[in-house]
Amino acid sequence: MTATGTSTTSTTAPAGAYGLSTEARNLQWLLGNLVEEVPGVRSVAVVSSDGLLLLSSDPEERPGAADDGHARPRGPRGSSADLATIVSGIGSLTVGAARLMEGGGVKQTMVAMEEGSVFVMSISDGSLLGVHAEPDCDMSVVAYHMALFVGRAGHVLTPEVRSELRKTMEGPR
Repeated sequence: MTATGTSTTSTTAPAGAYGLSTEARNLQWLLGNLVEEVPGVRSVAVVSSDGLLLLSSDPEERPGAADDGHARPRGPRGSSADLATIVSGIGSLTVGAARLMEGGGVKQTMVAMEEGSVFVMSISDGSLLGVHAEPDCDMSVVAYHMALFVGRAGHVLTPEVRSELRKTMEGPR
């Protein structure tokens, strides 16, 4: 980022239009950073344990995304809600499979397709982190950065922050 961009996005800056807490802004920053820093990532979503979208980083929907000089492929139909639905479904299916197989808790699931990959990783509170990536992405790099996000976000994703994030995803009323 530029020096001017850094000063307007620091954690001491005003909370913004939604009046977000520092924790919620930090989670949004971490998610945006995951998309920006990891090659091949198309979109990222955090879904609550009950399947609601908490955070999304759809690159083509971010302000100024087209101006960064890097063309990014669109996510599933360009919709963060679609990715959230997919992540929630995969999470539910794998938890059920793990129970039937007496395999313990599910840590990570990866689905490789001809035109992309979907990664799902559990967050400590039962929420899920989902990443939609390009077919030629380095899967180990994606998984590593997802684990970093989970490690940093797991203790911050309290019931209060989850509630706050849900409200922001619903938008202004």
